[in-house]
Amino acid sequence: MTTDLTRVYLPATLAQLAVLRESGELPPPAEAHAVTPALREWYAEGDEEELEYVAFTRAAQAALRLLRHDGKAPRRRVVVSVDLPGAAVTMNGLDLGSSQVGVGGKVPLRVVAAIHVDGADAEADVAAAADVVEEAEAGDPDAQFTVDGAEDHELEWYDPSEIDQLVS
Repeated sequence: MTTDLTRVYLPATLAQLAVLRESGELPPPAEAHAVTPALREWYAEGDEEELEYVAFTRAAQAALRLLRHDGKAPRRRVVVSVDLPGAAVTMNGLDLGSSQVGVGGKVPLRVVAAIHVDGADAEADVAAAADVVEEAEAGDPDAQFTVDGAEDHELEWYDPSEIDQLVS
């Protein structure tokens, strides 16, 4: 019997990665993103890779909000890509274009497919973006310009086995 898996993108911080390393799991995430029916309908001409990139990018922006509210965390966005059974994922956002999903329960390290983290060269831009991300979401064009500056940095890809290098 095969289980259909859903790729889910979890916004995180380096401090949350340390929790994942130490405990072997992440607490249930407050926010998660995936390719949803609402996202497919909104971006009908997009292929699977493009849709996944949209969901991933939204998780990276949510990581900025986490940083805004955690003044002690290093200023690097983190996105944890996980593969979960479809039954563990619920569609939250019914609005056209939404990629938000709910994840029931803790997320074990064994389901992590990849970890994505900003490089050190992005810290200044990420710090500036974290300070104004909510204003950008409210429509402030100057704040959006600052957030775009952080989004110009591609997150680096790490295998889950490299978690010790990320939170040493």
